[in-house]
Amino acid sequence: MRPNPEPPYSHGTLSKTGLVLVNLGTPDEPTTPAVRRYLRQFLWDPRMVEIPRAVWWLILNGAILPFRSSKSAAKYASIWTQEGSPLLVHTKKQAALLRGYLGERGHDVQVAYAMRYGSPSVAEVVDKLKADGCDRILILPAYPQYSATTTASIFDAVFSHYTKVRNVPELRFVKHYHDNEGYIDALKRSVLAHWDVHGRPDKLVMSFHGVPKRTLLLGDPYHCECHKTARLLANALHLSPEQYIVTFQSRFGKAEWLQPYTAPTVQKMGKEGVRRIDVLCPGFTSDCLETLEEIAMEVKQDFLTSGGKEFHYIPCLNEDPAWIRALAEIAEQHMVGWPTMLTPQMREDARKDADVARQRAVQMGAKN
Repeated sequence: MRPNPEPPYSHGTLSKTGLVLVNLGTPDEPTTPAVRRYLRQFLWDPRMVEIPRAVWWLILNGAILPFRSSKSAAKYASIWTQEGSPLLVHTKKQAALLRGYLGERGHDVQVAYAMRYGSPSVAEVVDKLKADGCDRILILPAYPQYSATTTASIFDAVFSHYTKVRNVPELRFVKHYHDNEGYIDALKRSVLAHWDVHGRPDKLVMSFHGVPKRTLLLGDPYHCECHKTARLLANALHLSPEQYIVTFQSRFGKAEWLQPYTAPTVQKMGKEGVRRIDVLCPGFTSDCLETLEEIAMEVKQDFLTSGGKEFHYIPCLNEDPAWIRALAEIAEQHMVGWPTMLTPQMREDARKDADVARQRAVQMGAKN
């Protein structure tokens, strides 16, 4: 493929460093047409569904999109905020806060956010960074645990885009941070803060997004990384194996997925007399449909109607300061050797920008 034409290279221009925080994506609005567009892009990704294209095209367009779009739109509507999709709102705030934290730590880095599916796309965001003078770009997925279905799909989008670009910037990618100390510490702090207010449960359920079991058998490390995250968090919380359980949610289709499944597991707990459970979703760094609707509404109902008495959902890390600090540290580790240090005046400006970003995040949180 021949690269697209570009303006003549400008000699002597000081190059900048950019960072893109990439999340999964979201529909533009909670309507059937918008959700159908989003699902078509999301479910057509061969990384997401490994079925022969011709067969999958018939299933997707003949059975899934015509019936699932309206149901999904209703679910999105149940969690939509005045600011828009929760996932988009939180990711946008995280990017703003991350830039401020990096600035306070002495780094001049342009931080943007993108969505693998939906808007803003990875392609348009990296193009914008390049137009702003960034000749070094770090891609930071919002997924702590690596999977070919998620993280690798982001990498695909970046590589595919740059096959059409003549002057490609220097690229670095964060593969995973499932065992990063700052990430684990942020999770621990969020759980303990919840328990300080509400007391402790009979059992802590760590629910991760599911993937087909076939991916594990084909060599995907996701299952192992989820369990390592859970083990490290349990150790940090001083939990015994009997006090927590790892489950997998969001099963789709008839194939076997990673088990145990979240909903049947909590139903079983309720029937067996477990009075209270707390559910945490460590694999999601921003609250979204899968946490706010599937877990906090559907799974809660499953537990309570099965005999459980008390259900608590512990929110995602979102804009938690410990989490933003961890993100900044992860970014720093992957930008080693890049000239990103600020001048004293730039550091002061960055500190002010960080204060403004924090105030806006608090204000937006109050509105939601």
